[in-house]
Amino acid sequence: MANKEIINLSKSIFWVCFAMGSIFLLGGVFTKASGFVVGGYLLLLFGTPLNLLCVLGFLLYGMVYRKRFRVCMKAIGILSINIPIAVLYTIIGFKLID
Repeated sequence: MANKEIINLSKSIFWVCFAMGSIFLLGGVFTKASGFVVGGYLLLLFGTPLNLLCVLGFLLYGMVYRKRFRVCMKAIGILSINIPIAVLYTIIGFKLID
């Protein structure tokens, strides 16, 4: 994979997870429907292992192809931006349930 492909893949995974989380959060805020809360919870359950698997994949790829290690670390950094956002969305979601 080229450097640009690695970065684009990580950005794509980031934006898909971010967009889905935002849809569930905003849907829950505006409609108060429990389906959005369940969807957000399932996103946390399935999105976390997905992101960790991608991080592990980038890390292994960077270790095997040493020339790509720095780019893979940038890709992991891009994916890691989702962590504080997910924590914030979870806190907001719990506040909505109460």
